[in-house]
Amino acid sequence: MKISILGLEGTAWNLSAAIVDENDVIAETTATYIPASGGIHPREAAQHHANHIADIVRQTLKKGGRNISAVAFSIGPGLGPCLRTVATAARALALSLEVPLIGVNHCIAHIEVGRWKTPAKDPVTLYVSGANSQVLAYRKGRYRVFGETLDIGIGNALDKFARSVGLSHPGGPKVEELARQAKQYVPLPYTVKGMDFSFSGLTTAAQEALKRAALPDVCHSFQETAFAMLTEVTERAVAHTGKNEVLLAGGVGANLRLREMLAIMCEDRGIKFYVPEKRFMGDNGAMIAYLGLLMYKSGYSTPVPDSRVNPGFRPDDAVVTWQ
Repeated sequence: MKISILGLEGTAWNLSAAIVDENDVIAETTATYIPASGGIHPREAAQHHANHIADIVRQTLKKGGRNISAVAFSIGPGLGPCLRTVATAARALALSLEVPLIGVNHCIAHIEVGRWKTPAKDPVTLYVSGANSQVLAYRKGRYRVFGETLDIGIGNALDKFARSVGLSHPGGPKVEELARQAKQYVPLPYTVKGMDFSFSGLTTAAQEALKRAALPDVCHSFQETAFAMLTEVTERAVAHTGKNEVLLAGGVGANLRLREMLAIMCEDRGIKFYVPEKRFMGDNGAMIAYLGLLMYKSGYSTPVPDSRVNPGFRPDDAVVTWQ
């Protein structure tokens, strides 16, 4: 019988439902929370999800919802109120459809959709999003973290800097756009400690740099410094693991300058560099559904009493049963 999985994603600002089978995405519907000002407010985002989730599920099922095999959802990591809202909907759907419930790790879903939608087989993955910045690779039943942020994710760092200069959320694309107008590089703190990196000091220094430099120059310098740190640690993970592929995952991976720097590094090392199409970079229901499909095929399911969300669920805590 053909397997099709309904996936629900709502860990932060993007609410999405999708149905996938083993070949492709059958249907997907999205409703995005845009804050009136500032960054993401967890309770407001959760209320947005509560207001829209019935409608996006209804639309998705209408487009392609016959014979759903299981319902997958992000069990973590993410914003607690958002996770709980979507998990409640997922439980109700699984019970009403009389199918298994599958709680998936949000970070690993980014990696697996990248492996699905590119030729990557066994890559070192640079996963960069709002809250997360990690370098991971699969080894002996788990996705091991070889390097990660010691404070905030690169996406949140870019957004925080953008807010401080009056740019609306999300700030990353606006910083990228301004960076293209730069005329010079302004020295900023480069913080790599072993295999880990830090962005909070860089954000503060960039704000201070605006006293002596133009905004486009500071945006350019912020990107160059942060992305060089990420590329360095990714390259060292490649050297350590001996793998010959790099996969870029997560919403910040849409940044063309970051892609360019990673592509240069991979070309210099003679290894392959992969980026899935943009629709699979940010948070999306298809990635949750696809990881749910892999877990379903491996015989995994989450009993409803054990489906409590885990906002701090690390990818290296998840046992990989499907590889």
